Amino acid sequence: MGLYRFKPTPSGRMGTLWTLSTIREAAVVEFGCMGHMFYSGVTLKRTGVNGACRLYSTHIDETDISLGRTERLNDTIRHVVQQETPKVIFLLPSAVPEMIGTDLTALCEELQPQFPEIRLIPFGFGGFDILQHRGIQEALLLLAKTLPEQVAATPAPTFNLIGSCADLFRFQADAEEIVRVVKGALGIEPLCVMTSDTSVSDLQKLGAAHVNLVLRREGESAARHLKKRFGTPYLLGCPYGIKGTIDWIRQIAEIMGLPVKETFLQHEQNIAAAQLEPALPHFRHMVHSHPDEAVLSLGGHADVVKGILAYGCNEMHFSQGSCWCDSPQMGSDEIPYYTEEQWSKVVKKHRKGFLMASGEALEWGGHPMELQISNPDTKWRLHPYDPPFVGFRGAVHLANLWINQDQED
Repeated sequence: MGLYRFKPTPSGRMGTLWTLSTIREAAVVEFGCMGHMFYSGVTLKRTGVNGACRLYSTHIDETDISLGRTERLNDTIRHVVQQETPKVIFLLPSAVPEMIGTDLTALCEELQPQFPEIRLIPFGFGGFDILQHRGIQEALLLLAKTLPEQVAATPAPTFNLIGSCADLFRFQADAEEIVRVVKGALGIEPLCVMTSDTSVSDLQKLGAAHVNLVLRREGESAARHLKKRFGTPYLLGCPYGIKGTIDWIRQIAEIMGLPVKETFLQHEQNIAAAQLEPALPHFRHMVHSHPDEAVLSLGGHADVVKGILAYGCNEMHFSQGSCWCDSPQMGSDEIPYYTEEQWSKVVKKHRKGFLMASGEALEWGGHPMELQISNPDTKWRLHPYDPPFVGFRGAVHLANLWINQDQED
């Protein structure tokens, strides 16, 4: 591993943990060293994850590693079963067992008969060669493969959200706004919010939904599997901006063959337009008379950057500045991946326009922390009640951030 000034790209293990940590009626047992799960638990609580999945570690030592002993894993699982009685125990490898070749799948098969009422599900990607987003993708896919039961579709139309995970900044607020908009515009209820607000029971009913709404590209593999098994159609994309949200709703309506509640959409448009109205003349003046200030630079998850950029450029008529994503596997010509050296130069040199990035980058560069759109974070987020970035309310929130930032400049 190289030297970093800031936090390096998280491993696949962390992506898996962020995906599983919000699932109720479950526990995670990490076959790893002392301290791993403790510090991860503290980090998760700082992001607002609490009261969901129970987190445990086996605390392996040098003797376990050198002799290949796994008795601590057996003992930990028994302890969890006695203390928590979860429906499912997820087994998570850490770097050391992954590197020495511990076969968690075989261990689960050996232990499963001892716990017939509790399902043991092993996860991989504990090494450093797999990065965060691949870990999230594989975790979502494995959940979709192992937990859904063979169920009939719900009598009334329902939907699943796939890809709302704790690694995204303001993941809870965004999921809540999406649920609100879909319910209001189409009259359909959520069945499972995978995984930021869900339980094992919800995941077992995934196949009963009428459509899967995939909020990020890591969730598409899970959606494809659910389509193959249950025939459930899916839509990949997230609603940013007013026009973007309306277009997204109409795509869902077309997939499901449902009428859109036009009165709801018009009401939401009217509210957003009234709230944006005082700022729009200033934005228009900026775009025409001070174009160097109407430049939008973004860094974070590729799909978040793409969504906010589309809203800013297509609806507010800003120009695209320096934009980058935080995963080398997601880089493209439009939104390339930047290394720490590359994005730190952009952050340090930024003078005019809007710069939205991680809390860590903004704080280091001396830029307003209100413009944070991604992690790593530097603050505590104890509650889920912040305004979203998506949907109608997210569009007004972003405009509010931009107009206040311009006034400060």
